[in-house]
Amino acid sequence: MTTAVAPSAPLTAEDRCDRCGAQAYLRVELATGGELLFCAHHAREHGAKLKEIAVTVQDETHKLERTPAVAPDDER
Repeated sequence: MTTAVAPSAPLTAEDRCDRCGAQAYLRVELATGGELLFCAHHAREHGAKLKEIAVTVQDETHKLERTPAVAPDDER
């Protein structure tokens, strides 16, 4: 028997870090069926331990490296 896992939806500005309430950029799905959300700071701080307990990790910290399309030309 095989089980297909639906991909998680992209994280949005409404997804908040479970530690501090900042915008979440990392979703950790646990074997128990629960999930944890972390900002980039707390994802780095707890990353090694999270990978030990995670079934899947959705890491969207790469979004922090982009310059927003609405940024002034001198910031691009």
